[in-house]
Amino acid sequence: MSVPASQSPAPDPRRRRTAMAAGAVLLALATTACSELDRTAVGVVSYTTGAQQIVMVVSPNVRGCHYLAPTGARYVNNNTLSDMIMYPARDCTGEPTTYIGSKLANSVARTATPWRSYTFVH
Repeated sequence: MSVPASQSPAPDPRRRRTAMAAGAVLLALATTACSELDRTAVGVVSYTTGAQQIVMVVSPNVRGCHYLAPTGARYVNNNTLSDMIMYPARDCTGEPTTYIGSKLANSVARTATPWRSYTFVH
C-alpha cells in the first residue's frame, strides 16, 4: 500500500539548513586537514657546501627545520615555490639570518659563517 505524495510530511527548513551548514563545515575541515599533510615546497633546493660539493633536495617539506651538510652551505639556489630563511646554526637559530625568495639564489661572503640550516616561510 502506498501513501500519496500529498500526505508525506513537509521537510523542516531549519533542519535542512542545519544539515547543509554542518556538511559545509565538515568539508572545509577535511579540505584544510588534507592540504596540510605532507605539504612540500614544490621544486628543488640546491646548495654548494664548503667542500665544493653540490647537494640537491627535491620538494622538501615546508614544516620544520632542515639541516644542511655538516660543513654548511656557501651558496643556495631556491628553485621552489616557497621562500626560505637561512640560519648559521644547525637548529634554525642564530644571527644573521638570510631571506631567499622563491626562484632566487644567494651566497655567503667569504669571511661569514656558512649557513647550516633553513626553514620555509609558509
